[in-house]
Amino acid sequence: MKIRLRLKEILAEKGISQRELARRMGIRHPTINHLCSDSVDRVYIRTLEKICETLDITVDQLIVSVEDEQSADK
Repeated sequence: MKIRLRLKEILAEKGISQRELARRMGIRHPTINHLCSDSVDRVYIRTLEKICETLDITVDQLIVSVEDEQSADK
């Protein structure tokens, strides 16, 4: 099982740009851009907390589990 961040989808639902989220959080835009990509392999817990606080969401709304292709083939 893999997990992924739904950040890109949540930002679209809320009508907030990546740049705006970065500004509200006080972090660099490239960091948010990376977190919106499918290539995220690690993230600080504090960053997840700050995203959730800023967007007024829960961590279970932000992180979802996805079945990886190898598990699906079994």
